[in-house]
Amino acid sequence: MDNRDASLTTDHPNSIIDNNLINANSTDSATDIDIYSLSIMTDRNQVLAATVYRPKEAPTKAIMMAPATGIKRRFYHNFATYLAQSGFGVLTFDNEGIGESLSTELAKCSASLISWGRHDMPAVLDALQDQFPNASYHLIGHSAGGQLIGLMPNHDAISSVFNVACSSGQIKNMGMPYKLKAMWFMDVFIPTTNLALGYTPADKIGMGEPLPRGVARQWREWCNGAGYIKTAFGKSIHTHFYDELSTPALWLGFSDDDIANSENMDDMIRVFTKMPVEKRFLDPDDFGLNQVGHMLYFSGKTNAKAPELWQMAVDWLSKGE
Repeated sequence: MDNRDASLTTDHPNSIIDNNLINANSTDSATDIDIYSLSIMTDRNQVLAATVYRPKEAPTKAIMMAPATGIKRRFYHNFATYLAQSGFGVLTFDNEGIGESLSTELAKCSASLISWGRHDMPAVLDALQDQFPNASYHLIGHSAGGQLIGLMPNHDAISSVFNVACSSGQIKNMGMPYKLKAMWFMDVFIPTTNLALGYTPADKIGMGEPLPRGVARQWREWCNGAGYIKTAFGKSIHTHFYDELSTPALWLGFSDDDIANSENMDDMIRVFTKMPVEKRFLDPDDFGLNQVGHMLYFSGKTNAKAPELWQMAVDWLSKGE
């Protein structure tokens, strides 16, 4: 795990981007957009796998889709396609150690939540600017993807933020019986499997992809305290940008989300001391949905039944620059 604060002052030039296509271009004939793979080199000399969604007409706005912990970029394909069809350039990616961005044995992977926010996300934002040089830049964060923005030294390039299911995930604030499940996962499963295997096989219990040990360890530490990443300030994190970010943001949550409940959303929002936040906490029943929870906002089935939810993202990102 690399927690060097010196890296916070590192520039992230376009030269770190490898624009060679991993796969041949493909065109979605139904939406008339180009979809192609991209490799991105971080300043940790790690290659991230990414996908670009390019509308036929040059977009004036481009979106970085920052994923939840252990979630592969493929999960966001339908949503990214929808955004590109709406005229946005979009870039999705796998964090180091996840999906196609795993380049070594998982037990040897040194990625952490800190490295994701400090190294992966800035490199991806640079790639977004390289791919869409005449656009303004925006971030959609799902859970951890929105939590880690304050570690990005190039955060001021982002014009607006749309966060979904983003919260501190503080176990103390969770309701029963989910609280017991979370306590077992965080305080038993993670330390036990990290010790025995050198990583956390979160996929075995339906919690996304297998996680590098540093990611799982920090996830456990931060969810056991108030303010999530705030628990690391002055310890593993001595320099950050959470008290500088003034980018307007819409935070979207749902009443059936056991993790990002209203109290945990507020707990995370408080860490962004200068961010102007509009919070919307919605009931799936109001949209004719049985559930949305922590993950299903990005489901194509959700959009088919309640298209106004994805339209909220388009409407928000269409404001301003």
